[in-house]
Parts: sequence; structure tokens; C-alpha cells
Amino acid sequence: MVRRVAILISGGGSNMVELVRSMTGDHPARPVLVASNDPAAAGLARAAELGVPTAAVDHRAFKGDRAAFEAALLDPLLAARPDIICLAGFMRILTPDFVRRFEGRMLNIHPSLLPKYPGLHTHARALEAGDREAGATVHLVTSVLDDGPILGQARVPVQPGDTAATLAARVLKAEHRLYPAALRRFAGGDASRLDL
Repeated sequence: MVRRVAILISGGGSNMVELVRSMTGDHPARPVLVASNDPAAAGLARAAELGVPTAAVDHRAFKGDRAAFEAALLDPLLAARPDIICLAGFMRILTPDFVRRFEGRMLNIHPSLLPKYPGLHTHARALEAGDREAGATVHLVTSVLDDGPILGQARVPVQPGDTAATLAARVLKAEHRLYPAALRRFAGGDASRLDL
């Protein structure tokens, strides 16, 4: 059975593009929707160019009412009937009610080696701590921010002279390898951990 994948983004969507491009041939999943909380997100145009239906629900219209925003987001999401949801740079914290609805089938990618550095500014925090390696993590989403069972990690060495920007660029390249590989395994029924 081919699994239907919806991808949620907030910006340029580089991870989304890698996911969509990977879902061809014998891949066990296909993209059915790319949705964003920002109608101006560049990733929406990129998804449309790749032939994936898009939707946008502007979170700013809800003035901080997360439940109302999520209720509006559910309209296009449920219409797409996804089996799996991939958060790919989706910069909104989801309520426990929303997470429970998709529990066990919503994935996220985070630019650190979780459990280190949940939240923002991960690369600067890794450099400040003097870490010798950084990386990215794909995990199942729970109601705890950047928590949940780890499906895969990719490690990147920290180099002398690294800045948060140079480290982020190298970690992003690792994300582009990790997320498609982790999704492929998960969509095929394999939730064991992948280490790159």
C-alpha cells in the first residue's frame, strides 16, 4: 500500500523538496499536500513546480489562538487524507490535541543531535558548548517540543573556525540525506533507528 504524505513548511522548503524528489519509483510513499502557515513561503511555489498540491493558512490571522489556527489547518490536511505528516521547517508549536490526532505518524526533523539542544539556536548552542560534532535528528512528534522516539540521526563534525552559519549549512546538507532515508524506512514499516 502506498502511503500518502503531507508536508508542513514555513519557509523555503529545502527539506520538503528533498522529500518530494525522493518519493518516486519503488518508494513506499507519495506526496499529496504541502501546506504552510505562511502564504508567502517560498516552498509553496517550489512544491507547485514539483506538481504537489499546496495550501496555506496564515497563522497571523488567528492572533495567537493556536487551536483556531490548527482547526483551519485541518481542513486542507484532512481533505488530503495523509497517512504520514512530515514537519519540514514548520515553525509553529502544535497543541497536544493536534499532535494526538496524528500520534505515531507525524515526523519532524530537528537540526541537533537530540536530546541536545531542543528549540532554537541549535548551532550557536553547540559551538558555545564546545561540541566536537553536531547534526540532525528525525523523530516522531509528541506533545513535548523536539522530543519523541528517534528514527534517525546524521552526525556532522564541528570544524575549527565554524560559525553558526557555516555549521548550519553543513548540517542542512546532512538533513537532506537523513530525512528522505528516514521517511522511506518509516513509510515501509521500519521504525528502527537509522544512523548516518
